[in-house]
Amino acid sequence: MATSRVVRHRRSRRPRTRYLVTGAAALVGLGLAGVTAVVTNHDDSPAPATVTVDAEARAEAAARADRADRPPASAPATATTPAPSPTSTTPAPASPTAKPKATRKPVTTPKPTRTATSKPKAAWVDPMPGAAVTSCYGPRWGVLHAGIDLALPAGTPVRAAAAGTVVKAGDAGDGYGISVFVDHGSHLTHYAHLSAATVSVGAKVAAGTTIGREGSTGDSTGPHLHFEVHQGGMWNQIDPAPFMRARGVDLGC
Repeated sequence: MATSRVVRHRRSRRPRTRYLVTGAAALVGLGLAGVTAVVTNHDDSPAPATVTVDAEARAEAAARADRADRPPASAPATATTPAPSPTSTTPAPASPTAKPKATRKPVTTPKPTRTATSKPKAAWVDPMPGAAVTSCYGPRWGVLHAGIDLALPAGTPVRAAAAGTVVKAGDAGDGYGISVFVDHGSHLTHYAHLSAATVSVGAKVAAGTTIGREGSTGDSTGPHLHFEVHQGGMWNQIDPAPFMRARGVDLGC
């Protein structure tokens, strides 16, 4: 049995060089590309080409390209500040060069002052104001009572009836007890039955000056002042009531 011989002719293969180039297209707006090229120069047997592309880079590039293709989002509306109302009561800032207004002080008119006018002192005064009259000038018990008796509690001050000079102070005798005599020029006044004399001979006194204290010395039945007026000299007694009345002093008789 004849054996059929099959002769298979082997096709001759020319050596070839395969070039495999894989590139990632430039992405929109980013300019990123990843290209890995593997060149294999083999003889007859084909060799696998290896292309490596970073998957993460692709995903990121795709996302960026996707965003780049979108229309730009409209800008958010800007909040506008409302203009101040023309009726706003906010005061305008003061000018740095403005001078403060001067305040006028109230003018006070001084009140007129009243000048106290003192009344002129009387030339003659009551020797013991407020006293009760116990006896007036005139006949009494068969003799002349030559003065006016004025009674107040013992120790009451006795005053000079007018300005003058003390010519006698002490016990005058004749029952008058402690006495003071004041010379007024044309007249003389006599103050008798004092408990004490407070002035001495030669003293100058004014109307109203205290010259002694009421008492009951001499021929007296109780504290009182025996007041006499002598005209022209000592022991020329006259009625004191009309004399003092003519000079503005009423002794009550």
